[in-house]
Amino acid sequence: MFIHIVEQAVTSFIASLAFGIIFNAPRKMLFPCGIVGMLGWIIYDIMEPGYEAVSATLMATLVIGVLSQVFARLYKHPVIIFSVAGIIPLVPGGMAYNAMRYFVQNDYTAAVELAAKALMIAGSIAVGLILSEVLNQAFRRKPA
Repeated sequence: MFIHIVEQAVTSFIASLAFGIIFNAPRKMLFPCGIVGMLGWIIYDIMEPGYEAVSATLMATLVIGVLSQVFARLYKHPVIIFSVAGIIPLVPGGMAYNAMRYFVQNDYTAAVELAAKALMIAGSIAVGLILSEVLNQAFRRKPA
């Protein structure tokens, strides 16, 4: 179990860092981008067996959004640098690809099932990012 988590952590860190490079994140922000993606994926990987993938994705995205807000303030860079690189490991690209492949092969039952799951995961990513922004605004608001 421990080896599995370490493997997943290293892989997700590299993936997030690499997408930081692709999206032209400043060099000094690549390590924090990798950390955000790694922590988000670890949350997902730990939660996914006990919960649905959609719920695990929502929680992981919420963590990514909050960490992105914290790192943006800490490093004085835009939130999007951290959130985009951090979200990459959670994007259901392989699932969407397989759904399209099943559509092409006329296996509509499997295709619709995978497409619906990919859409729900993508929706949970959007909701998680929005919820983290709402929480950020609520905590930053000064009492009148």
